Amino acid sequence: MHENRKITNVYSTKFLGLMLENTLSWKTNIDTILPKLSSASFAMRVIKPFLFQDSLKMVYYSYFHSVMTYRLIFWVNSHHSNIIFRLQKRIIRIIVGIKGRDSCREHFKK
Repeated sequence: MHENRKITNVYSTKFLGLMLENTLSWKTNIDTILPKLSSASFAMRVIKPFLFQDSLKMVYYSYFHSVMTYRLIFWVNSHHSNIIFRLQKRIIRIIVGIKGRDSCREHFKK
C-alpha cells in the first residue's frame, strides 16, 4: 500500500548507464559521454605517430566507437548528437591523416 508516500519529480536519473531525462532531450546523456570521447580523440592524436593505420582503427573501435554506440539508438535523433558526430569526424581525420577542413565522407566507409 502506498499511503502517505510522496512521489518526487526528478529532472534526470541514471538507469543502466543511460541518463533518462523528464524531457527526453538526451542532452544530459550526451554530456556524460562527451568527456570520454574527447579524451579518446586526444589519445589518438598522441599515439598516431607510433602506430600504423590498422592499429589506429583498432584503438578507435575499442576506445571511441564502443562508447559512442552504446545507447546510440536512444540519442541518435537528438539535435545534440551533432556534437558527437563532429568528434567522430575529427578522429577519422586523425586516423587517415587529412586536414581539419578536408572532407572525410569517403573514409567513413573504410
